[in-house]
Amino acid sequence: MSCGHCANAVTQAVKSLDPQAEVKVDLASGKVDVQSQQDHAAIARAIEEEGYRVAT
Repeated sequence: MSCGHCANAVTQAVKSLDPQAEVKVDLASGKVDVQSQQDHAAIARAIEEEGYRVAT
């Protein structure tokens, strides 16, 4: 992730699964922190479907 569009795409992907999720994107490091009740694998799939690699 390198821009606001990237951050928004990832945030919206997570929020589509869990509207109450807390999503914190750090563009400098390219990392995202997600606090959600949704299954971790489902969140990872949603982010990957947006074209971003998910490290576990």
